[in-house]
Amino acid sequence: MALTLYVDTARWRAHQQQVLQQFPGLVPVCKGNGYGFGHERLADEATRLGSDLLAVGTTYEAARIKDYFSGDLLVLTPFRHGEEPVPLPDRAIRSVSSVQGLGGLAGARVVVEVMSSMKRHGVTPEELPMLASAIENVRLEGFAIHLPLDRTDGTDAVDEVIGWMDRLRNARLPLHTMFVSHLKADELHRLQAQFPQTRFRARIGTRLWLGDHDATEYRGAVLDVTRVAKGDRFGYRQQKAASDGYLVVVAGGTSHGVGLEAPKALHGMMPRAKGVARAGLATVNRNLSPYVWSGKQRWFAEPPHMQVSILFVPSDAPEPKVGEELVAHLRHTTTQFDRLVDR
Repeated sequence: MALTLYVDTARWRAHQQQVLQQFPGLVPVCKGNGYGFGHERLADEATRLGSDLLAVGTTYEAARIKDYFSGDLLVLTPFRHGEEPVPLPDRAIRSVSSVQGLGGLAGARVVVEVMSSMKRHGVTPEELPMLASAIENVRLEGFAIHLPLDRTDGTDAVDEVIGWMDRLRNARLPLHTMFVSHLKADELHRLQAQFPQTRFRARIGTRLWLGDHDATEYRGAVLDVTRVAKGDRFGYRQQKAASDGYLVVVAGGTSHGVGLEAPKALHGMMPRAKGVARAGLATVNRNLSPYVWSGKQRWFAEPPHMQVSILFVPSDAPEPKVGEELVAHLRHTTTQFDRLVDR
């Protein structure tokens, strides 16, 4: 009895091929929990795609994944002086976001990140005059720019990249490769047409692995079902049942990521109103679970346990049976499954 990630493998891989056709030379990204699939599985998929380069989040991830992927590994987190040294093979490429960082990587393969409108990290235009001499002591693999997902000010992503291309060119810096993130396919093609001497490589994770929502599905197995009457006490905190129904114990708890929710940026009155409503219900211990039964998302009977969750199913719904599975709407990047089944 488990929380299972089911994958329609043929459909999932067909989507990967579509993305690859739209973004020739793309760099697959495998970071965090491997977008819900795990590092080993995504390393295998990247090999199937014929990728020569795989991007990972940290040096620790690179150290783990190096035994599963034989190509080059691009570490996305920028190097920082004083960081814990992690033994990595020569095929590992470090990201650098400052001139000072380059000084600590003599002889290493590096990608220099430039500061985008994200304003997260990157070399600034003011640092470019110092960059030419700083890159002499490293093996430069290219430059990179990480763009925002939304552009609420109406600016154009291509224009932002062009601006940096012009700055780098005016500083007489080599422009053989530019790694980009969060560009549309047509935007990438526009850039490639304008700068034919530069190879643009899109770093893609979410769109590649999670772009076809119907190719994957989480399901939690029903472990126990107990009938309760209105007023019956149950659970760790001995709450009272609000009505007749069933307490359904289902696979999936906090160790799997069930009950965890990342903050969301809300736009518009309706999403904000729903957010306020959910917060209000939570204050009276009413929390909607990710599990669906009989066409409806069901409420947690109490907060999720470590490996299971207890749901309340009212008596007017069909009684779940032990061994049945409930679809669970879970976020891939925060979920750890018990097993993955290809079908």
